[in-house]
Amino acid sequence: VALMTLTLFPVRLLVAAAMMLLAWPLALVASLGSAEKEPEQPLALWRKVVDFLLKALMRTMWFAGGFHRVAVKGRQALPTEAAILTLAPHSSYFDAIPVTMTMSSIVMKAESRDIPIWGTLIRYIRPVFVSRSDQDSRRKTVEEIKRRAQSNGKWPQIMIFPEGTCTNRTCLITFKPGAFIPGAPVQPVVLRYPNKLDTITWTWQGPGALEILWLTLCQFHNHVEIEFLPVYSPSEEEKRNPALYASNVRRVMAEALGVSVTDYTFEDCQLALAEGQLRLPADTCLLEFARLVRGLGLKPEKLEKDLDRYSERARMKGGEKISIAEFAASLEVPVSDLLEDMFSLFDESGSGEVDLRECVVALSVVCRPARTLDTIQLAFKMYGAQEDGSVGEGDLSCILKTALGVAELTVTDLFRAIDQEEKGKITFADFHRFAEMYPDFAEEYLYPDQTHFESCAETPPAPIPNGFCADFSPENSDAGRKPVRKKLD
Repeated sequence: VALMTLTLFPVRLLVAAAMMLLAWPLALVASLGSAEKEPEQPLALWRKVVDFLLKALMRTMWFAGGFHRVAVKGRQALPTEAAILTLAPHSSYFDAIPVTMTMSSIVMKAESRDIPIWGTLIRYIRPVFVSRSDQDSRRKTVEEIKRRAQSNGKWPQIMIFPEGTCTNRTCLITFKPGAFIPGAPVQPVVLRYPNKLDTITWTWQGPGALEILWLTLCQFHNHVEIEFLPVYSPSEEEKRNPALYASNVRRVMAEALGVSVTDYTFEDCQLALAEGQLRLPADTCLLEFARLVRGLGLKPEKLEKDLDRYSERARMKGGEKISIAEFAASLEVPVSDLLEDMFSLFDESGSGEVDLRECVVALSVVCRPARTLDTIQLAFKMYGAQEDGSVGEGDLSCILKTALGVAELTVTDLFRAIDQEEKGKITFADFHRFAEMYPDFAEEYLYPDQTHFESCAETPPAPIPNGFCADFSPENSDAGRKPVRKKLD
């Protein structure tokens, strides 16, 4: 690395930058005009020339970066055969290689168009932009993908990374349904980087973007393989159920790659690793709960808006237990196997009844994992006495067990530490004051030994495939088998 940094790295960096600067004016001229306007058919001769030159410049840029040979297997389908190309696994910004080779459109955040030079190159391929500031952006994006997919090949093919985030390529995580909602045939495309030393992977843990660029340019040769799999045409059932369609395409791609699948998502990682006064222990059932919430089609953003309504309904019920039919009515979903699995997470005794307050606390954690005190405050409103909103030790135990997703938890020491006046009850104000004074109270009072309730963020005692929490390992996931129906188990 030291030798290459002083010799090859600066040369490669300069050549790559020069190729982008040469491509910029071509892309600028070719991208003038309305991006919404349908591309002319057939393409004008000058556009074909620009397209050829841009592909040549981009290929030279990748060659300069050490990608001397791009191995391509299979045949890329025509736009009339498959308007959408689904790529996986997504692990790095080097995944742009197939995009520049085919000049396909992509789905990108709207802010990318303002990046100097690179933004111009992006606009040339007529991407579908997603705006984070626009609350309705997700619906508009799906509608635009559907419109292009149904254009009978008039628009460029759209390349979509359905995982929605970068992973380390050891498995395929849950595919987002955007590429599959149109119900049009898709062509799965798998990517491989069979390098002896992996400098490609870019996730939230590990080397940063600049370090990856530096180490990759220091490699004498970088291997990359792109395999176009046969076009996947959905069945009528898959057209009606985009989640099923996405899952079946993912299975085909995983078999081609020889890797496992996991039903967990990036949002589950955020939940497990969220900062806050309470860190989820390794044996939490809230990850399973979050998976079931997704399976029922319940959107976290909508659930968060409805939390106050749910909590008021639960407060009115008090400690009164409800049946699965009432549970389904509260969440406004039909009774199904998935709902029964969720119901049984809270039905520890097997009585067929649950406390709605526990479900609301769990929903609050899943919707806002880093906002611990907001969840505890919501719980105090539901469990607290009418006169002063106070709770006893038993209620505090129930609140914290549900917030952590565990079956057993001793809160006696914590309760006594907060209840210094020995009134036998505490308010949220008391809890909040104590949490501000002792921000690490969970480690000291709830699981001081750090044996059974080891945080997912800590280094596990034994090696596990995904490197941080056994719950995320494909070998240990519930994918492909019926989930366990008892919280204690």
